[in-house]
Amino acid sequence: MSDKPKINMSLVKNPMPSQDPKKRARNFEEVALGYSEETAVSEALRCLNCKNMPCVSGCPVNIRIPSFISKIKEKDFEGAYEIISESSSLPAVCGRVCPQENQCEALCVRGIKGEPVGIGRLERFVADRHNLYGEGDIVSREPNGHKVAVIGSGPAGLTCAGDLAKKGYNVTVFEALHTAGGVLVYGIPEFRLPKAIVKKEVDALKKIGVEIETNVIIGKTLTVDELFEKGYEAVFIGSGAGLPNFMGIEGESLKGVYSANEFLTRNNLMRAYDENSSTPIMKASRVAVVGGGNVAMDAARTALRLGAEKVYIVYRRSMEELPARKEEVEHAREEGIEFVILTAPKRILGFENKEDKRDPRNGTVAGMECMKMELGEPDASGRRRPIEIPGSEFVIDVDCVVIAVGTSPNPLIRSTTKGLETTPRGGIVIKEGTGETSRENVYAGGDAVTGAATVILAMGAGKTSAEAIDEKLSAKAR
Repeated sequence: MSDKPKINMSLVKNPMPSQDPKKRARNFEEVALGYSEETAVSEALRCLNCKNMPCVSGCPVNIRIPSFISKIKEKDFEGAYEIISESSSLPAVCGRVCPQENQCEALCVRGIKGEPVGIGRLERFVADRHNLYGEGDIVSREPNGHKVAVIGSGPAGLTCAGDLAKKGYNVTVFEALHTAGGVLVYGIPEFRLPKAIVKKEVDALKKIGVEIETNVIIGKTLTVDELFEKGYEAVFIGSGAGLPNFMGIEGESLKGVYSANEFLTRNNLMRAYDENSSTPIMKASRVAVVGGGNVAMDAARTALRLGAEKVYIVYRRSMEELPARKEEVEHAREEGIEFVILTAPKRILGFENKEDKRDPRNGTVAGMECMKMELGEPDASGRRRPIEIPGSEFVIDVDCVVIAVGTSPNPLIRSTTKGLETTPRGGIVIKEGTGETSRENVYAGGDAVTGAATVILAMGAGKTSAEAIDEKLSAKAR
C-alpha cells in the first residue's frame, strides 16, 4: 500500500487568516496572518504536480513551483525554501505582494474548474518559516575577481545583486535613501509588507556578500562614469520610478494635496503615523484618493489608519477596469472605503478668506469638484476610454486629496550619463533579453525602464541583467 499522500480535491483555496476588518482599519499591523503548517500542507496537496508545469512559465523569475510545493507535502519546509531561493532573492516579499493571480496562479490547472493552488500563500509560508527557524542562508561562491555596481536597492537592484553575489561577484548596491529596500520600504505600507520582513531579506543578501551603501545619490554623489573609474566593470540601473505624476488641474498646489509617493513615504519610511515621529503628516477627516491601482489602495487604506472618518477612491472607469489586485480591493471594501467610480476630478477647491489672512484655513483643501464619466471605445491601453458627461458636475466634501495616477523615472541619472538612450517618457531603452542599454556595460531594469510596474516584474528584469552581465564578464575573463 502506497504512503503517498492523497491529493486534496477541494475546489477552493484554504482561506488566509486575517485581522478583523474593523480592528485592522485602525492599526498598521499586517492584515494577512499567514498559513499554519497544517494549512500549508493541506493547500500543497491541492497541487497536481503537472508534468508540463504551466505555472512556472507564468513566473517572471521561473521558480520551480511544483518542486517546492512537493517539499511542503513532505513537510521538508527548509528544502522548499532552498528551491525557491535558487530563483528568488526576496521570497517573503513576493509571497505577500506579487500578483500571483495574474501570473503563476493564472496558469494553474486547478483554476480551470475551481480556484488555483495558493502558490503565493505557500511561498510566504515557506519564507516566513525559514526566517523563524531556518538553518542558515545559502552561501556565495568563491570570489571571481569581478566588480559590479548596482544603482537602487529596490526589487530589481536587490535581485540583480543577489544573483551576481551567488556567482562570486563583488557587488555594491548604491541606495539614495538612508534605508535599503527601495519601493519595498517607502511605497508599500506596513500592514501589507512589514519592514522587518524587508530587512530580513536585505540582511540575507548581505550574508552572501552583497555590500550596500546608503545615502549615495547617483548623479550627484557619484556619476555612472565615476563608478567605472572606481573599477566597476558593469553597472546595473534599478533606480525605479519615483517621480510622481499629477493631473494638471486647478488646486493641486493647495495644502492638503499630496502625491501618493509623498503620502506613503512619510508614513512607510518616516513612520509619520507614530506619535513620536518628527515627520509631519496631515490628520485629515475626509480623504479622496484619485486613481485605481495598488498604490491608490495603499494610500486610501493608510489614510483610514491615520484616523480619517471617510475615505473615497475616485476612479474614472468602472470596477471591471480597476487595475488594483482583487485582494486589495476586497480588503479596502471590507474596511469601509467607498469607491466613487466613473468619476474624474475637475478641480480641487480651497478655503479662502481674503478679509482675514490669519485664518488657518486659507489655502487648504475644501472639497473636490468632479464630473461623471461613461465608457466609450477602447484606447491604446485596451480599456474602454472614459468620456465626460456634460452637466454632471458635483462636489465631494473632503479636506485632503491624494493623487495616485502613476509615476515616472527620475531624470537625474539619464541627465548625468552620456550615451544613455531614453524614451519620451523618461524610461531607459534596453536590449530585450539582456537589459543592456545603449551605453556599453550599463544595464537597466524594473521601473526605471518600464515606468511603475510590479515587484516581481522588476525582479525578473534584475535577474535577466544579472545573467547577461555574468555571461559577458565571464567571456571576457576566458
